[in-house]
Amino acid sequence: MNNQFLISATLVATLAACSATPEQNSALDQARSHLGAASGDPQVTTLAPEELKRATESLDVAERSWRDGGSKTRVDHLAYMTAQRVTIAQDTASSRASQAVVASAAAERDKMRLGQRTQQADKAEQQLAASEQRNALQSADALRDKARVERRDARVRELETQLKGLDARKTDRGMVLTLGDVLFDSGQARLLDDGSRNMIKVADFFKRNPGNTASIEGYTDSVGGASANLGLSDRRAQAVMAALVGLGVQADHLSTRAHGESMPTASNDTAAGRQMNRRVEIVFAPQAEAVTLK
Repeated sequence: MNNQFLISATLVATLAACSATPEQNSALDQARSHLGAASGDPQVTTLAPEELKRATESLDVAERSWRDGGSKTRVDHLAYMTAQRVTIAQDTASSRASQAVVASAAAERDKMRLGQRTQQADKAEQQLAASEQRNALQSADALRDKARVERRDARVRELETQLKGLDARKTDRGMVLTLGDVLFDSGQARLLDDGSRNMIKVADFFKRNPGNTASIEGYTDSVGGASANLGLSDRRAQAVMAALVGLGVQADHLSTRAHGESMPTASNDTAAGRQMNRRVEIVFAPQAEAVTLK
């Protein structure tokens, strides 16, 4: 009798204990677990704190409804809403993380493009400066060249004026000064006094213009043998050169050539023509070649 009473008492206590254990709601448990995982994710807590806060508040409402004996349907709905808000928080955090990565990549690209444009601008500026410097140097060189050419042309004109003062004429060979046979006795190669005076004028020209060179060329008429005339023209050219050297003209600036009776300037059939052919010509180098640009 006593044993049966003890068993009955134990059974009653067990049933009472079972009836005191709260009933579980699986939807609420899942929502709670889902929220716990999201709350432990630094990305969610950092990038979606407002969304995570609303999910937490939603769970509080669901749990309060469950504790207050709300219907299972209502609690399940509130738990579902909590789970959705947790998902929204996680998706928001993920999206913002991706946007941050994209923004960072875009910023890096922009930085690289800016650096490239800066380099290009610097290079273009350097090229412009170099080009301007080259142009300035070229302009300066052009001005100097122009000035040198102008000085040379002025010098050439001056030399030609001096030579024209000696009765020289301009030809394709250069300026040519013709000395007639009155410088010599007939058939002779020794300079007469008048010829010596003419040589002084020519020597003065060389002294004023030491860079000039000339070829002294002798000619005769056709009277006599060709061989004798060639020798006479050579001796006369040599006599003119010797006279100029004796007056101070540098010998290496002079040369001689003998043409004899060849290359007449007039007919040998008349006395006047033969007199014109008996001559010594001093052929001055072209004036542009005689002037050194500085």
